[in-house]
Amino acid sequence: MNWKEKIGNREHPLVLKTPPLTSEYTMHVEEKDGVEILVCTVKSTVLHYDIRCIKDLHEMLKHQKDWIPLGSKDEKQEATPGTIEFWGRSSQNPVGGWYGLKKNFRGRFGMYIPPLLEYLGLAEVEHNKRNNRMRVKGG
Repeated sequence: MNWKEKIGNREHPLVLKTPPLTSEYTMHVEEKDGVEILVCTVKSTVLHYDIRCIKDLHEMLKHQKDWIPLGSKDEKQEATPGTIEFWGRSSQNPVGGWYGLKKNFRGRFGMYIPPLLEYLGLAEVEHNKRNNRMRVKGG
């Protein structure tokens, strides 16, 4: 699967909505210091994520097979164990820590990455007002 083409670039970013479908944001692939990253723009805030998170989160969801709470939190807030946000920061994930790459803006993994996996057809995401969950597509 060519995720990069589906996600877009700076000139033509992908427009997504947060899980509760209340806010729009964009996502695109960009090269920084010779490495491809995901760039997530929420109004004037720009977050960077390791592009590996797409493959790694999909693999984790395949092994889990059940719904997992998203648990989105800012970087300075503790993530709840057992959530997507917690996994996106855990020393136990494949990168051994944060998928968020921009200091002070490394959080919100559980808010912005799940809709991307849903768009790519890799996961299902709930769209309630709060307490949303995700699972592998067809799980």
